[in-house]
Amino acid sequence: MEYDLDTGAHSTYSLHYHLVLVVKYRREVFTEELRDFFREVVSGFADNYGVKIKNLEADRDHVHLLFKATPTTDLAKFINVLKGASARRIRNEYGDHIEDKPWGDSFWADSYCLISTGQVSLDVLKEYVENQRERDDE
Repeated sequence: MEYDLDTGAHSTYSLHYHLVLVVKYRREVFTEELRDFFREVVSGFADNYGVKIKNLEADRDHVHLLFKATPTTDLAKFINVLKGASARRIRNEYGDHIEDKPWGDSFWADSYCLISTGQVSLDVLKEYVENQRERDDE
């Protein structure tokens, strides 16, 4: 099996993540136009955090981002900046056009879901690790 690995000065890595952000109170505010605007906002600063957006899709009340990071990426800081910057930009650009505005002080729900992903399933990886142990026993 071949992996798509990145390299640094002293490391080889493959760090892929799935991030889900939910609009506060699950208000259905994302239109096609707002989705496109959100994509622009995210791509505008992702590089500053060592993040490469692989895919981004939005439903009416939440967004999914698939992204690659580096070992030095501060994921919590990236996510907080992403939420804060996008909320400000959306409020400034679309605040008057969104009915039933979800925000008092915030556009996004306080929580988020961040899942590390890989190029293989956990079952395949578990089997690989178990097979390593069996080889050592031989």
